Amino acid sequence: MPQTVLSLSTHGQGLYEFTDGAEAFVRSQSVGEGLLTVFVRHTSCSLLIQENADPDVQRDLKAFFSRLVPPSSHPDMSWVVHTAEGADDMPAHIKAALTAVSIGIPVTNGRLALGTWQGIYLFEHRDRPHRREIVLHLSA
Repeated sequence: MPQTVLSLSTHGQGLYEFTDGAEAFVRSQSVGEGLLTVFVRHTSCSLLIQENADPDVQRDLKAFFSRLVPPSSHPDMSWVVHTAEGADDMPAHIKAALTAVSIGIPVTNGRLALGTWQGIYLFEHRDRPHRREIVLHLSA
């Protein structure tokens, strides 16, 4: 089964679209029908399929998760013990636990069966820049 790894550089918290890279991989395999499994190899970021037309959606999602799980320096997070890499460390793990690290996308007629406004995103939960690895596995 075909497999590849995409490497994505982030520059802080937010959503990073990589739909084009996933589509290019699927096209290169000449598979008519199948399933693309997308897996991120980290514990402080996650994956989302989300609207890619209006950037306000991305801003609102980032704001929502920041309010839901604030930095460990926030008074509401005084119970957090794991702060080895800073105030965003444990909150990043919590956000990743609330979202997905693996998603499956059907392939139909050699293309990802995404809806008109859907894109595939890495959701970075850390403040610092990171290099993230995303495994793409195509099953026919």
